Amino acid sequence: MSGPILKLGNVESAYGPIRAIRGVSLEVAPGEIATVLGSNGAGKTTILKTISGIIDPRRGSIEFKGEPITAQDPAFIVQRGLSHVPEGREVFPLLSVRDNLMMGAYTRKDRDQVARDLETVYGYFPILKERAAQDAGLLSGGQQQMLSISRAIMAAPALILLDEPSLGLSPRLTKEIFEIIVRINRERGTSMLLVEQNANMALNAADYGYVLENGRIVMEDSCDVLREKEDIKEFYLGMKEQGARGERRWKKKKTWR
Repeated sequence: MSGPILKLGNVESAYGPIRAIRGVSLEVAPGEIATVLGSNGAGKTTILKTISGIIDPRRGSIEFKGEPITAQDPAFIVQRGLSHVPEGREVFPLLSVRDNLMMGAYTRKDRDQVARDLETVYGYFPILKERAAQDAGLLSGGQQQMLSISRAIMAAPALILLDEPSLGLSPRLTKEIFEIIVRINRERGTSMLLVEQNANMALNAADYGYVLENGRIVMEDSCDVLREKEDIKEFYLGMKEQGARGERRWKKKKTWR
């Protein structure tokens, strides 16, 4: 498609009288990883919940693949090809790992491709194949995060929303998860909107970034440019008047933006 796969226009959402996001506009290009950076309480999770239909916006518009999905039922949005990996992982603890994965494919009719996708996610995360018969609630936090991402892949989405995939994980597991996120994007062409407090990992993985403060987008640019901005270095990367250390780990293709 020639335009954005996801487009938000002046979206406002609230919890009762409290406005959580205020006039948010953003886009995700086909095949792109976009990221939203911000501190706790900035409204990052609210953006994802509004896109996926968990929260109805008070105003504004949301388009997915060129069609409006504003305030649609979450099940309808999933069927359109958008998957949401929520903060906190939220696996089905009493179901096996394999049954959790198959829950991700419950709307699909292409059984042969579902079987191939199951082997693909086992390739991304071999530990899930080893633990396929184990109850998901017995997995470690990192393994549950792997399961949540894999369950989203099993829906064969065009776009995945990722909410704080590094939350509660060790640096080693965070690095592993982000490497797989980029690999999924590169190999499957799956677009992603990533919400993340670990700005360094997010800016290295993503193509385009938005900075959210108090529910408003205050800055946006390519991640290459954002990493070099002094206020980003100081407030998000913990650096002052220094160039970002190290080369970017993953080279991504340029998008239409």
